[in-house]
Amino acid sequence: MQEETTTLANKVCKLMLKDIVTGAIGQGQKLNEPELARIHGISRGPLREAMGRLEAMRLITRVPNVGAHVVKLSYDALLEIYQIRESLEGLAARLAAETMTGEEKLALRTLLTSHHKHLLDTQGQSYFQQEGDVDFHYRIIHGSKNQRLIDMLAGDLYQLVRMYRYQFSWSSNRPHQALKEHDQICSAIEESDGELAEWLMKRHINNARNNILASMNNQKHPNLEKYNE
Repeated sequence: MQEETTTLANKVCKLMLKDIVTGAIGQGQKLNEPELARIHGISRGPLREAMGRLEAMRLITRVPNVGAHVVKLSYDALLEIYQIRESLEGLAARLAAETMTGEEKLALRTLLTSHHKHLLDTQGQSYFQQEGDVDFHYRIIHGSKNQRLIDMLAGDLYQLVRMYRYQFSWSSNRPHQALKEHDQICSAIEESDGELAEWLMKRHINNARNNILASMNNQKHPNLEKYNE
């Protein structure tokens, strides 16, 4: 019985995760548990287990006697996330350069080749990466082979970063520049130059952060807000 509940929770969690990341379930939207249970054809037990996982990913918040809501994205929270990523993903890149096998490095380069093709196919307008092993950053994080670092970057922060990445485009020229920076990071990893890989990854994430700041100064994104806390 417990195994069946966990299987149902896994299925619903994946479906809700996709809807939240893509914006099909909107920011700040209240989650109606009876209605969600009806939509997914499950009881409240598996649904609450699924929602607990989404809460752990920081995609929803639950307040006693109030209910659950999808998080609202904000510039302040986004910039904090990028500060964390700059340090931790820099470390991941250094460790990946030092520990990834030749086969893993070849697979990383092959992945970037497919990203180049995607950018050409979309005429340079899109560099959204799918989840998991087809995500350049995800591949490097796992290439670090440091489980605590993986848990932090590929667990707690990962889906929230995907949500921002999916729902907002900051600059029309950023996809080309991001791919160029990925190429440079990959080259450093291929050469087992951990120091350079770390520096390039930190610069890459800082460039993305600066791009966001420039967008903030030019005009507000209608779906992002400042915290007033």
